[in-house]
Amino acid sequence: MSPPADHCPVIWPRAIILVDMNAFFASIEQRDQPEWRGRPVAITNGRQGTCVITCSYEARAYGIKTGMRLKQARRLCPELIQCPARPERYAVTSTGIMEALQEVTPDIEVFSVDEAFLDVTRCQRLSGTPLRMARLARRKVFEASGLLCSVGVSGDKTTAKFAAKLNKPDGLTVIPPWEAAARLRDVPVTELCGIAEGIGGFLAEHGVSTCGEVKRLPISVLARRFGNPGRRIWYMCQGEDPEKLQTDVPAPKSLGHGKVVPPDTRDREVLLTYLLHMSSKVGTRLRRHRLQARTFFIGLRTAAGWVGGKLRCALPTDDGAEIMALCRTVMDDIWAGEGVHQVQVTALDPVDTGNQLQLFDAMDEEQREVNAVMDEINRRYGEFALAPARLLGRSTMPNVIAPAWKPYGHRQTI
Repeated sequence: MSPPADHCPVIWPRAIILVDMNAFFASIEQRDQPEWRGRPVAITNGRQGTCVITCSYEARAYGIKTGMRLKQARRLCPELIQCPARPERYAVTSTGIMEALQEVTPDIEVFSVDEAFLDVTRCQRLSGTPLRMARLARRKVFEASGLLCSVGVSGDKTTAKFAAKLNKPDGLTVIPPWEAAARLRDVPVTELCGIAEGIGGFLAEHGVSTCGEVKRLPISVLARRFGNPGRRIWYMCQGEDPEKLQTDVPAPKSLGHGKVVPPDTRDREVLLTYLLHMSSKVGTRLRRHRLQARTFFIGLRTAAGWVGGKLRCALPTDDGAEIMALCRTVMDDIWAGEGVHQVQVTALDPVDTGNQLQLFDAMDEEQREVNAVMDEINRRYGEFALAPARLLGRSTMPNVIAPAWKPYGHRQTI
């Protein structure tokens, strides 16, 4: 639809803007390497990376997708440019963009590394129509990063996000709240953010496949199956998503790190090195955010699925050595020598420790001081400048910035 005129006098009861960067990582590389502009680029985890993390729109035109094996991508596009990821560069760019968007409104939710919701409801009398503020947001993004973005504008988060993807890349789509239900009526429910195949399958069992058909389904049916999220889904499909912006980053429900290992690895010492690497990263991240955890998922991914499971420490901890002890338990008692191609260490129940120590602390004061000194050195001189000797043989593949990375709060980590 054509955007309404800037001078439209209607004050929206609620106005939400979703800013979505276009092929963010690849666009940064094309910005920094002008000779790559207009050419197919695929981002991988270092030169050794075998999977496409993301790719430029020129590469997508060949059918290349996120998660595709690099060999397959090269078959589709022999002239594909492989580019090792630079997560620190992406993080700096993301932070600059999010800071620039705060000049549009202070009510901002950093949704992911390349997306942000802006609630401009309170800004309309001061700054003009939602369309005018959407154009302002696009200009602020370009001034801060030199990159283009796609923007969706509507009266709720879900419809704004849906609108943003209708005209990519570099699009601007406005769906006024009074038109949202009609615009969503024939849209498949799985096109909306947050409605995956599981929920979509449940709705299909009840004869529902489009957003308009959801209205025929009593809200109680979804509420009984999914609780409050089910109620929200019902309203989302009507273009009336009630969820407010989360302007504060909540404490994480889990916190973990994983690493792809050489295919079919069966060498115990190699796996122990990878597990120590991940345990050390999780411990460092817990300490950085003043968190501790007692329950951890320790996993080895094999051709048949995950080997490992949930293990518990005697007391909550943020010490990589104690986490590593759980990894050794998996290696000694659960792993039967299967070929492994990924390891994962995740703290499942992190809690804020504040300034208080546990009455029966599992870690002695000497170890706590050692960890504090090590963290300070690594903050100053780089990750793992000081590390256990075994990690001298760790993978040379660089860190990867997760899609859910956020420049503020607990999730600021790469």
